[in-house]
Parts: sequence; structure tokens; C-alpha cells
Amino acid sequence: MTRKFVVCATLLVALLESSTAFATNGMNLEGYGAKSHALGGAGMAFDTGNSAVMNNPATLGMMKNGQEEIGLGIRGLHPDVSVGYGSLSDKSEGTAYYMPSLSYMRKDGSIAWGVAVLAQGGMGTEYGKNSPLFQYGMPMSMSGAVPLSGEAIRSEVGIGRLMFPLAWNLTPNTTIGASLDLIWGSMDLQMDMDGAHFAGMAMQGQGGSVSGSMFNTLGSFISSGAITDVNYVRFDFSNGTPFMGEAVGYGSGFKTGFTHKFSNLLTIGATYHSRIALSDMKSSRATLSFSGAGPAFTQSDPVSVSGTIKVKNFGWPETWAAGLALYPAKRWMIVGDVKYLDWSWAMSKFSTTFIADNSASNGPFQGQTLDVDMTQNWDDQWIYSIGVQYKASERLALRAGASFSTNPVPDSYLNPMFPAITENHYTGGFGYKLTDKSTVSAALVFVPEVTATNADGLVISHSQMNWSLNYAHQL
Repeated sequence: MTRKFVVCATLLVALLESSTAFATNGMNLEGYGAKSHALGGAGMAFDTGNSAVMNNPATLGMMKNGQEEIGLGIRGLHPDVSVGYGSLSDKSEGTAYYMPSLSYMRKDGSIAWGVAVLAQGGMGTEYGKNSPLFQYGMPMSMSGAVPLSGEAIRSEVGIGRLMFPLAWNLTPNTTIGASLDLIWGSMDLQMDMDGAHFAGMAMQGQGGSVSGSMFNTLGSFISSGAITDVNYVRFDFSNGTPFMGEAVGYGSGFKTGFTHKFSNLLTIGATYHSRIALSDMKSSRATLSFSGAGPAFTQSDPVSVSGTIKVKNFGWPETWAAGLALYPAKRWMIVGDVKYLDWSWAMSKFSTTFIADNSASNGPFQGQTLDVDMTQNWDDQWIYSIGVQYKASERLALRAGASFSTNPVPDSYLNPMFPAITENHYTGGFGYKLTDKSTVSAALVFVPEVTATNADGLVISHSQMNWSLNYAHQL
């Protein structure tokens, strides 16, 4: 009773503290669990421990009958993002993200089952206040550079999962597995959009679209001369906590998988992860601000409207993956995976609806809506992973690997707020048995810099240094 209470209580703590992650393969992490992480992110056809619940749930069938294990993990992601335009440059202050994970697995006869919680992925940047690259923009009239808000510029998107896996040994050599997943997504966004981009989306459909009753009211003010120019529009919804963003939505999904052992030399495995369509990520504590020229604006203050923001149609791509594990000698294991992520479905556009409160302070905008769609048009992504493990002793396993992928973000739509452009990863790590029942595993990953130039001429560079640490204990 006491042990089960401790396990459940710790799971609850991990659920509440699952932190925002940073993008490595699009918005997906390059590997789950320190063992897979150190082996280039491969994990389809060999025992990755409790992390199988995010790799291939069928590999949980590789547990021994009667085995009961709790796993604790922590992951650190350290992105280095810089943006330049001519002589101006800035670096993102979002340089450290930490994500806990917790799992409990058990095998009874031919059935393995359990529960796990972890952060799956995300992306974000922090440029702070008075960033030199976000100080000025072009107004709607294109008459010359104008000041933007000078306020904090940041973004943060996080996806977490609570998972209930099940694996069944059909035969001694063939296992099938599945997992039912409950997903939550959250977002913070503090972003200035200058008048030129706002007008381009609204009038010419360049990079997106703008509509709604609030947009119609702005149009009537422009027609009447109350607004003679728009300098910027600012979106602001953020709670400042690293554990959960201000706007939150929920969804569900599933995974299936199998493994088959052909011989002591070769095992294969494959998995499918379903698409995830989240409910609207919603916050009732959002602000939309306008600044410009004309009688509708004062000299010093923008027009600020309070209301509810909805981030609509945000999803996670379906994933197909297959892999193999080779055992050419007693101490050696060679693994390889290929993975496909359907980003073109999940990231075709970024859609928001702002609904102004019915309060007198919102003036003519009270109760009105503004719909903004920003084109993303991400490409689907192929990822190839390879890893090698050498058992140096009965207690120590040494690991190395790499993964190679394409950048899913088209240059034309690359936003400095969401620079998910990294491609390749070079990995290493180890596993060490502290006792017959306890094991610690670690991984260190280097992600080389990728540089891209977007349609506005912004040069964006992104590299990373990541690590993970896991502790597993058999109860």
C-alpha cells in the first residue's frame, strides 16, 4: 500500500511539473529515454526500458516475467538561437529547458503494462525587452520605420503526455503493443506584428489572412480618418511559469507497434503514432494592442483590448517508424531506425481568434473578434537514426550514435519566434548497473548549427547541446 501510494504521488508531481520542451526534430525530441537518446534516437527493435512507451510500446514485452520497475528521468535542452538583419543582431535568452519524466511498468506472464508521463516536445524563444531586432518595423503605409512596443518578445509551446501502455507476447519471438495517450498542449506568446505585415495579410493574403468584426471596425476607422496608419499589432498572453503556458488545450491519441525476433542476430520492430488534434488552446487573460497614427491613438499609449485568445487547430503529426537491432557479437549491438513525421498536416498554419471582453474599457471593440491565420506550410520530415552499444563489462554499456533529418520549416515562412530548423544530432552516453536492481543511464547530444534566411531577410541560426539522465529501479 505504501509503495503504491509513493508511486502514484510521484506520478502526480511529475504530471504537474512537466516542463516545456524545445524543438529538435521540428517540435519533436530526437529520442526518448537516455538509452535511445545516446543511440541516435533509435528505439524500435530493442529494449529501451520504460521509455518504450514513447518509442515503440511493443518493446515493453522484452521485460522479464514478474519484473516491476519505476523510472525517473530528467532532460536538459540548451538551444543557442541568434537572429541577424544587416548590422543588427540578437540572441534568444531561452537557453535552458528542463523536463522531468516518470514511469511505472510491470510484467505479468505474457502481458506488460504501466503508466508514464513526460514532455514530448515544443519550441520557443525569449528576446526580452528592447531587443534591437524588434525595436522598429514598417507601418501599414510603408512610410518609414516606426517604433514597436519595446516590450518582451517571447514564445513557448509545450506538449506533454500521460500514457497507459500494454504489450503482449503473442509468441516467444513476436510481441504487439499499444498505448492510450492523454495529451495537453500549452502556449505563451508575446509578439509584435508591424503594420506592414498585418496589412499584407489582411489586404493581399501575403503570409496569412486577417478577418473578423474587429478587423471590420478597424477598416471603418481607417475609412473615416480616425486611424491614418497602423504601426503594429501586439499579441500578449503569458503566465511566466516554466511548467504550463497561459493558453491550454487537451487531446487524446494512441500508439501501436510490434517486434519480431528472427534469430539471436536480428530483431525488427515498427510503430505508428496517431495524429493528435488538440482542443483550442484557450486563455481568458489575453491582451491585443494596436498602435498607429490618427485621432484614435494618443501620443504615448496604444489602444489595448482585453479578452480571450483561442489558438485553433493545433495538432501533433502522425508518426511512422521502423527499425532493427543487430547483435554481431556477444558484447555488441547495432541499431537503426527510419521515421516519418507528417508535419504538413499539423503545421499548415498558425490560427488564432481573439474575442474582446464585453467591458466598457474595450470601447468600440467590446465583444468583437479578430481572426488571424499565419501561413506555416511545414514540410513532412524523414529522420534516419543509427547507434552502436558496446558492453565494456557486466555493469557498463558504452553508447554512441547519430541521426540525420531534413529541416521541416520552409525559409519563406520561417518565424524568429519559432526557429525549429535543426537537422542532425551526434550522440553518446552510457548505462551503468549500480546494483542488481538499479541502473543509471546518461546521454549527451551535440546539434550542429543550421542557418536559414526568411522572406524578410532575417538570418536565423540555431544549434543545441542536450543531455538526459535516467534512473531505473526494480521494485
